[in-house]
Amino acid sequence: MHDDRRLIENRLGRVLGERITPAIYPESVPLKASIWNAPDEPVPVAEGLTAPRTPIESGARWGPPWGTSWLTVEGTVPAAWAGKTVEAIIDLGFDQNMTGFQCEGLVYRPDGSPVKGLHPRSAWVRIAAPAVGGEHVLFHVEAASNPIIPFFGPTALGDKSTAGTAPQYRLGRLDLVVFDEEVWQLVLDLEVLGELMHEMPEDPARRYDIVRAIERALDAIELDNVNATAAAARACLADALAKPAIPSAHRISAVGHAHIDSAWLWPLRETVRKVARTTANMTALLDDDPAFVYTMSQAAQYDFIKRHRPEVYERVKKAVSQGRFVPAGGMWVESDTNMPGSEAMARQFVHGKRFFLAEFGIENEEAWLPDTFGFAAGLPQIIKAAGSKWLLTQKISWSQINQFPHHTFLWEGIDGTRIFTHFPPVDTYNCSMHGREIAHAARNFKEKGRASMSLAPTGWGDGGGGTTREMIAKAARMNNLEGSPKVAWDKPADFFARAEAEYRNPAVWVGELYLELHRATLTSQAKTKQGNRRSEHLLREAELWCATATVRKNAEYPYAELDRIWKTVLLNQFHDILPGSSIAWVHREAEKTYAVVAEELTAIIERAQWVLGGERSGPNVFNPAPHAWGSVPAGAAAPMTAPPPSSVVARAGGGFVLDNGLLRVEVDARGLVVSVFDPAHRRETLPPGSAANLLQLHPDFPNSWDAWDVDLFYRNRVTDLVDVDFVVAETDSAAVRVGRSFGSSKVEQTLALRPGARGLDIETSVDWHETEKFLKLAFPLDIHADRYASETQFGHLFRPTHTNTSWEWAKFEACNHRFVHFAEPGWGVALVNDSTYGHDVTRTVRADGATTTTVRASLLRAPRFPDPETDHGTHHFRHALVPGASIGDAVCAGYQVNLTPLRPGVAEAVEPLFTVDNDAVVTSAVKLADDGSGDVVLRVYESHGGRASALITPGFTVEGWQVCDLLERPVPGDSPAEAQGAGVHVRLRPFQLVTLRFAHGSSRRHD
Repeated sequence: MHDDRRLIENRLGRVLGERITPAIYPESVPLKASIWNAPDEPVPVAEGLTAPRTPIESGARWGPPWGTSWLTVEGTVPAAWAGKTVEAIIDLGFDQNMTGFQCEGLVYRPDGSPVKGLHPRSAWVRIAAPAVGGEHVLFHVEAASNPIIPFFGPTALGDKSTAGTAPQYRLGRLDLVVFDEEVWQLVLDLEVLGELMHEMPEDPARRYDIVRAIERALDAIELDNVNATAAAARACLADALAKPAIPSAHRISAVGHAHIDSAWLWPLRETVRKVARTTANMTALLDDDPAFVYTMSQAAQYDFIKRHRPEVYERVKKAVSQGRFVPAGGMWVESDTNMPGSEAMARQFVHGKRFFLAEFGIENEEAWLPDTFGFAAGLPQIIKAAGSKWLLTQKISWSQINQFPHHTFLWEGIDGTRIFTHFPPVDTYNCSMHGREIAHAARNFKEKGRASMSLAPTGWGDGGGGTTREMIAKAARMNNLEGSPKVAWDKPADFFARAEAEYRNPAVWVGELYLELHRATLTSQAKTKQGNRRSEHLLREAELWCATATVRKNAEYPYAELDRIWKTVLLNQFHDILPGSSIAWVHREAEKTYAVVAEELTAIIERAQWVLGGERSGPNVFNPAPHAWGSVPAGAAAPMTAPPPSSVVARAGGGFVLDNGLLRVEVDARGLVVSVFDPAHRRETLPPGSAANLLQLHPDFPNSWDAWDVDLFYRNRVTDLVDVDFVVAETDSAAVRVGRSFGSSKVEQTLALRPGARGLDIETSVDWHETEKFLKLAFPLDIHADRYASETQFGHLFRPTHTNTSWEWAKFEACNHRFVHFAEPGWGVALVNDSTYGHDVTRTVRADGATTTTVRASLLRAPRFPDPETDHGTHHFRHALVPGASIGDAVCAGYQVNLTPLRPGVAEAVEPLFTVDNDAVVTSAVKLADDGSGDVVLRVYESHGGRASALITPGFTVEGWQVCDLLERPVPGDSPAEAQGAGVHVRLRPFQLVTLRFAHGSSRRHD
């Protein structure tokens, strides 16, 4: 028999595209349209519904960048259409290949009730089935003319102030149409079988069966009368669609989904409307199909529509109560997980879970993070401490160099906590139910023979409208179809429960889940990152001093203010805001938001301190750190004993020498540090002939994803910034100031040895106006270490300093929080910072056989997409190099460089609410319980990486205490804490966190 498969396959493509699909809408009449353009920002729905309109026709241009237009479309159903299914097609000018990145609309009835969203793959609105002839049709559409941001070049469209006013779109089809469901079903029959056919091997009989069935169906179609012959064509396909899947077929849990970035190529205010449009779409689709289940994560997005679109939120609440619309993830947003600090990462779960419990009575057991750019090794413990036990992500499949070896596995964090984790092998969080995607999921699944199921998040995200009716119909056909995996709609929790029960002994991955891509997100948009770090530490101080003021002075605790500010900070930790990968509008707004947050928190802190300390002058200074700061205990206010002063003198050969008795530092005539001597250990920190505090400038033009990526070849060229404008001594402050100019930029640094400090303090101010450059601050160290420690949430992880394997080689840019630490037995060095996250570490062997280990902090980048002026302007950084430091010293120095400097004092001393007798056990939070009971909550963690015990002594009368989870609920089972006298004795494993809740007699209830 001659092989004519290609002939039939090509025939299918043309007939389907040019004849059958257009016949879905065989009859149409035009709609009349009118428009009103809002003058600036979006207006309330009531205003948009009643605003005056002017006529507009299909083909007319509309919509300036970031504008809002209200359309009214109306028409009359022809009498001849009575009894037929009638829809409206409202094409705002869509490009079907750009789902989620262009104009969108939300359809309203005249009474203001929402109908559904309008999107490139969902531009229809059902009128009636069956229709009544002569029925008048009228809808209003809130249309958003969000510009298409071009990948990957610089664009002015990313900020409303620079985007211009030129109309962005041309209205497309505006028609009432007859919807022929039989033809629509035929299209889906042919798509499912055709896509399945293409994914099958050449030889199996099943592929030939499908080819022949398709051939018979195409023969049955009359090309000039598709609608009359569609049923006959479908009959030819019925047997091929009815053949069941083999019993061992891979099972796919389809989860209705729309991954909506809380900000990215659009501002936060537009996300409010994206969520409203998508949820309106999905609740309408739930009404149409009883098998469909839709999932949405990010409590903040539910809160958006609760506050701004209550008419849509009511529909969501109803669908949630029916178990059809499923809140997922239990986090405030799908945040970055590399950079948020310990408490912030914990509060993502606290606020997310608490919202879902309060609004819906639902508690999630899964974390849902499909698009986050890697996962910190401290996260498993946080997930578990929040009362969850599963994790879903997909992003690791984007790694450039190494293919991750598992899809379903146990992920073990730094403390030993293990979380059952799933990476969907479909390799997308926007699955469209295309046969290619479904076949790939089954082929790609790495646990074959041990497990048989995977999950597929299904729907267009980012304003693409979510799951479509076509996806639902295709999934139904693949529910039990020979040659295909078995597809069924599912809830995330039900999938995880079955997957965990099936796969009893999964493989284990230990440590961070490092994404071998998007490494530059640790550096881009420095002011966003600085605002985040500063906000996290101000929140720590605000909770500490407000709790102390309530317990000590019966002051009112600012529950509502702190709750609101926390949610603002958590929102800006979204995985395209904090990483610096959004348009200019987003980051300018974030900078302003962080300034307001700092002002509010500073006022809260000062108010609490004045209540505690009485007069605003006196000898007692506040220490917000978890360790004693000089003579001031942790969490207390007391007199500070002044250490011996530091000195600065001229250096032979040029430059200056700084000395405070604990360190001796030489700065040469170039402003570079050429010696850091630790007299206590009689050890020089720097290798012979080297220079630290060396600014290095690289070209930075990655292959793609400008704001996200830095590619290893950037290291091939480097310029050492050694030319100097001035090097001067500041004798009053015992410091050295250094000024440099390069390119279009300037930098000024202040190097100081503070009295009593064991670290060289370096403050760097950069007026940055470079383009596509990468600025690093280098510190070569005379230390031999095959690994180093980087702080992460509730502890630290070790990374190798070598590149023995491709996994190690891929980590050429990595994340740290407040410190990195290098050590030989008996001696170490820490580099601490106040706001930077990215760094790199390399090692070389010198001619004398000794090892030079170099750590470089990443300061600034200058990508041009999506913000063409990324990081331009003035920046301030603070680092400290701490020789002779243990891990404990690094932890302590990291807190001190990030917390508010000790303020000039108050009249009254303040005793701490808690004392902890082991410095390895670090206080992460002191606050009042969120339920308003007045109970005091203390969270601590083991910080050194070893077992530790500590006696925690409350400084107030305690009526009772209990170990809690992050949501401050009692934790059953074995406890790491026991009563000991007036205190609590805790025994912690390495990096273990524990939350304790104390009731006291003078608690003030807040309702």
